[in-house]
Amino acid sequence: MSGVARRTVVSAAGGMGLLAALTACGASDSSSSGGGSGDAPKEAGSPLAKTADIPVGGGKVIDGQGVVITQPKAGEFKAFSSKCTHQGCAVSGVADGVITCPCHQSLFDASDGTVKGGPATSPLPPTPIKVDGDSITLA
Repeated sequence: MSGVARRTVVSAAGGMGLLAALTACGASDSSSSGGGSGDAPKEAGSPLAKTADIPVGGGKVIDGQGVVITQPKAGEFKAFSSKCTHQGCAVSGVADGVITCPCHQSLFDASDGTVKGGPATSPLPPTPIKVDGDSITLA
């Protein structure tokens, strides 16, 4: 191969890789979001989790429900949309009071859903829940 042809092939391959990466990062459907961010919460009263499943200072992403439940303080449960406000990826987990999005590392406060670190600029919307005994349901 000549130098020009080799550079053309390498440039084209690099461009295709970049295009694939950008397409994956910008996708917002549930098939590419890694956890069902496109799933809508079920009807009010639908069981989501047991209180024992939600650690203090942490939380749990409820697969297939579009909800992340947190327990910022003992006995205080909060819920938010699990769909990151940056580009719609599903948040992946909660630890040390922070909800994390794996796609671009946006960070949200587990007590109120506010942004602690971008690129997201909008908070996670709250989801109304009801705690009845040891059961957490949609309100």
